[in-house]
Amino acid sequence: MFIDEARIKVKAGDGGNGCMAFRREKFVPRGGPSGGDGGRGGDVVLEASQSHNTLVHFRFNPEHKAERGRHGEGSNCSGRDGADTVLKVPVGTVVYDDTTGELIHDFQRPDERIVLAKGGRGGRGNQHFATSTHQAPREHELGHAGEERLIRLELKLLADVGLVGHPNVGKSTLIARISAARPKIADYPFTTLEPNLGVVTVGEWPHEESFVVADIPGLIEGAHLGAGLGAQFLRHIERTRLLAHIVDVSDGSGRPDPVEDFNVIEAELKNFGHGLEEKPRVVVASKCDVANPDKLKKLQAMAKRRKLPFYAISAVTGEGIDTLKYALAEKVQALRVSLPEAG
Repeated sequence: MFIDEARIKVKAGDGGNGCMAFRREKFVPRGGPSGGDGGRGGDVVLEASQSHNTLVHFRFNPEHKAERGRHGEGSNCSGRDGADTVLKVPVGTVVYDDTTGELIHDFQRPDERIVLAKGGRGGRGNQHFATSTHQAPREHELGHAGEERLIRLELKLLADVGLVGHPNVGKSTLIARISAARPKIADYPFTTLEPNLGVVTVGEWPHEESFVVADIPGLIEGAHLGAGLGAQFLRHIERTRLLAHIVDVSDGSGRPDPVEDFNVIEAELKNFGHGLEEKPRVVVASKCDVANPDKLKKLQAMAKRRKLPFYAISAVTGEGIDTLKYALAEKVQALRVSLPEAG
């Protein structure tokens, strides 16, 4: 199950109350005030974790509280501080205040930490209110309330290359061929219902290089408005460094014009915004083992006119796969140098 958005409620711990007490010991008739302070409430902390890859653990557990501080006690004993609650989220999670829409943080590295809600300060005991003229104070403070917030979490996959295209153009077959990812593959539209990540390795140790490929569920016309599955997953393309636009050039697609297929998806990327139309891209003609020669030539001519790198592959027979892998690795490496932060 892939969950890429969640809404949660977080409540930091309240501070403990300060204590009102007086010292009572033998031979100490005027011991004075001895009320201890209340403990501080625990914080609610978010931490980026590489062991999580979805937000599914928040789906059925949307409320999270930190421990409250212990109340102060006599003999000037302060209460214990409340324990923090640490929530783990995948790298690539963007955190928003659900009430105001304000961006709180964007997790892009493992083990990053932020405090979502601060615990309340503990109240002061009556020992703090003693003065030379007020030697038996009965004043003490209640603990302060911890922060409470409504938070929206949005996951955007971190990948070097995003595979985009119409449904059933061969994206899942390609990622299964070039990586260890094993997405569901079948001969019907929208087989892929959630993004898949695969690590692609080229070269041999110790000079091998690797990059991450994301297989984004098929886009259709109107995806940026919510048609099909595209709107739900277009955000995952935002962080990719490079787009590989897959176009089916066989006669089995049911779509006669590969250039029109290409233009439809490009229009959806542009309409979605967030700079997707400006990302570097390559054009990949898929299913070349059963290609329609006219379609292949037409798509290749279009790529040449637009000065886009063009590759013809067959994920079934392996034709052109190695060439594509090494070309993608070279482009990703160049982009890592020029654009250290993806997205």
